[in-house]
Amino acid sequence: MPKETAVYTHGHHESVLRSHQWRTAANSAAYLIAELRPGQAVLDVGCGPGTITADLASLVAPGQVTAVDPSSDVLERAAANAAERGVENIEFATADVHALDFPDDSFDVVHAHQVLQHVSDPVQALREMRRVCRPGGVVAARDSDYAAMTWYPEVPGMHEWQELYGRVARANGGEPDAGRRLLSWARQADFTDITPTAGAWCFATPENRAWWSGLWADRTIASVYAELAVAGGHATAGQLTAISEAWHAWGAEPDAWFMVPHGEVLCRV
Repeated sequence: MPKETAVYTHGHHESVLRSHQWRTAANSAAYLIAELRPGQAVLDVGCGPGTITADLASLVAPGQVTAVDPSSDVLERAAANAAERGVENIEFATADVHALDFPDDSFDVVHAHQVLQHVSDPVQALREMRRVCRPGGVVAARDSDYAAMTWYPEVPGMHEWQELYGRVARANGGEPDAGRRLLSWARQADFTDITPTAGAWCFATPENRAWWSGLWADRTIASVYAELAVAGGHATAGQLTAISEAWHAWGAEPDAWFMVPHGEVLCRV
């Protein structure tokens, strides 16, 4: 099996985990919830700090959730989060989605949130997710679409952010506009029973637009993404500072509104 060659664009800086830790099954996997039943075995691919994972574990208890991620450091955070919540039906392991170390037909549900946009071969990843899913089970994937993100009002520097992120992500081997491609990738992975849907996050209240603009302002100058942008010749440190300031300026607007669209697929095995 091929191994991962893409670079995770965001890294695990505090500003990135600030976003990841906000995610729940309700706001990030609502399209999957109706498929979950007590007693199911679930694989959560690219679990990150595990907030969605813990929700999934609560929904399928006493079933078991196996949570995997390439980063052992972030798995420690996920385990700590589960312990704090008193969720005990989760096992954690490092894994590469292109070559999962599980037998065929191991899980009833295989889930990946914001993963396929970052991997080098999303079709192979979906094939592996299908391989480890039992007949009658479901493979679920959800990814954002950066080119389709939109906001108001127009603040100088925000479109530069959007274009820069796309360049950096593609240079790292990913596809930032994954949301619109999920159906195509699932068909290429030989799924035939696919339910494609879409969902969105919206940041418009004073509290959540301040939170969203603040984490992106920080991420733009202090995360692995910032390092890769400079090292790859995509932006200078000064340009990143200007984009960070644009995020702050947008977040300070009383009419500020931001939408993050997502593609979703439920693939029956």
